[in-house]
Amino acid sequence: MKRYLPAILLMVCAAALIGVGIYLRQPESVLHKAVRICMECIGLG
Repeated sequence: MKRYLPAILLMVCAAALIGVGIYLRQPESVLHKAVRICMECIGLG
């Protein structure tokens, strides 16, 4: 168990930060930025 403690702590922290991001409605913002970046890379934007 002691061997897996760092990995478990990182997963718990990641899950907490994902939860906070969802609570603050950040997925919409990230999606809009990703679409904008992709359109610029392809050359459509």
